Amino acid sequence: MGRSGVITFKGNPMTLEGSDLVVGATAPSFSLHYAENGIQTLTLDDLKGKPSIISVVPSLDTPTCATQTKRFNEELGSLGDKINAVTVSRDLPFAQARFCGAENVKMRTASDYQTHAFGTDYGLTIEELKLLTRAVIVLDADGKVAYKEVVAEVTQEPDYSAAMAALRMLV
Repeated sequence: MGRSGVITFKGNPMTLEGSDLVVGATAPSFSLHYAENGIQTLTLDDLKGKPSIISVVPSLDTPTCATQTKRFNEELGSLGDKINAVTVSRDLPFAQARFCGAENVKMRTASDYQTHAFGTDYGLTIEELKLLTRAVIVLDADGKVAYKEVVAEVTQEPDYSAAMAALRMLV
């Protein structure tokens, strides 16, 4: 499997496996899962028609991931139904739903637990941990990558203002 880069986790170098996602390219299709009346599937086609922000985190049950999810949830509220907003992790869909209910997060969550294909196709799987790294992807209404940030140190937060600015340019 190809390498898409190196990041650090608590200062330790880690390898990202998979393809590197390029701004301007069409995003790879995906099939993620979420809990709503059982297990449902979310695909790239479901997001087309509106700009989308995909917030990628290793696990919602960690402080930085929880902060990132709650912060985007707050900032995206003003955009209402003009955009799609999804947090992606490898947490089980039921754990994601529990987190969102407990934290009053309205942002949709979707899980890459089943096939890990999203992480591989987007170049966001930390090879050594088999978790997704911290990243933010903004897609235009046609599913093209308009913005991408892969956070260099997994324990740090993303650049919220840059991601929001990229998203607002598409609304």
